[in-house]
Amino acid sequence: MEDWVIDDEDLSLERKSLLPGTGFFVPDDVEDAREDREVAERAEGANVLVVTDTDADGLGCAAVIREVYGEGALVPSGPHDLAEGLRRAAEYGEPDARVFVCDICPDDYEEIEEDLEALVDHASEVRWFDHHQWTPDVAREVRDAGVDLVVGESDEECTVDVTVRSLTEEVPRHLVELAAVTRDHDLWLKEDPRSDDLADYAHWTDDEEYVEVVREHGPDLPETVQEFLTERRVEKDALVQRAVDRADMKEIDGVTVGVTYGRCSQNEVAEALREQGADASVIVKPSGSASIRGSEGFERCHEVARQVHGGGHPRAAGCKPHIYDDMLDYAHHWTTQGAVAKQKILDGFHDLPDEEEGIDTER
Repeated sequence: MEDWVIDDEDLSLERKSLLPGTGFFVPDDVEDAREDREVAERAEGANVLVVTDTDADGLGCAAVIREVYGEGALVPSGPHDLAEGLRRAAEYGEPDARVFVCDICPDDYEEIEEDLEALVDHASEVRWFDHHQWTPDVAREVRDAGVDLVVGESDEECTVDVTVRSLTEEVPRHLVELAAVTRDHDLWLKEDPRSDDLADYAHWTDDEEYVEVVREHGPDLPETVQEFLTERRVEKDALVQRAVDRADMKEIDGVTVGVTYGRCSQNEVAEALREQGADASVIVKPSGSASIRGSEGFERCHEVARQVHGGGHPRAAGCKPHIYDDMLDYAHHWTTQGAVAKQKILDGFHDLPDEEEGIDTER
């Protein structure tokens, strides 16, 4: 395949909004090999490793841990490749290294059992900080494996908050403030304009760069970063508007759900749909994943996501329906603007139980 076929640099904004980015088309084995090399280089000689999600919350945890301990090799991970992150930490980390897992909640313990237990055997200690909605069974099994698991209140703390209060060492004031501003975005409070800057910067820049910049500056990003964000937001705003323009409103059991499709910043799209009357929003991405956002009128996003192979928080969750068996399924997904994925998630709203299943939090 010619490189230009998957390169989206020269695409019109409309076509770019309908298709996934270049990275989507890189085979998993090629991407896995690259990530293995990067983690092996980072972990060599490191006594502290951080397996973390790569959004502002997860990377903020890495910044705090690195500042407190003077080191902290990044092992990028996420809800859909957590087992790989744990494997890399065990395989490439130094024997008896201290390992932190941050801002990720496993859907099923069996999916991570082998890799987590290997990591516990390999490391001197494994601590896990999170603020997502954990089921009691998964939390118990992770703790029984020998992990020090701390789960914060999902609607009160972000994982940087949990990290700051869980470390016995003193955390510098500017990183305590970083936790507060990260919380503003991660819990969708929208009270501090700096929180959108953190979220965008984490999304657009290299993981290591983000960690080092916020480690030094906290939530007050330097002028060079502000200029970078201003430039990137021109295209971001245009993609957001396209997703908003193609949204539909659905009434499901008294809940108004705005549903749309596109490569975009989901929080801004959800905010616009909320202003148009949506209690909840579903933003399906060209990559096949989807974001679910709620409001004061709907705080069961994580319950919807659990029905479609995902999870998260009462007002913010994510998922990726298991509906893609081959490239033809993805082609259908792109040309129908996510029709099957949309329906699967809307069915999750229809099928919500009367009561929420139990969750686990431990301070």
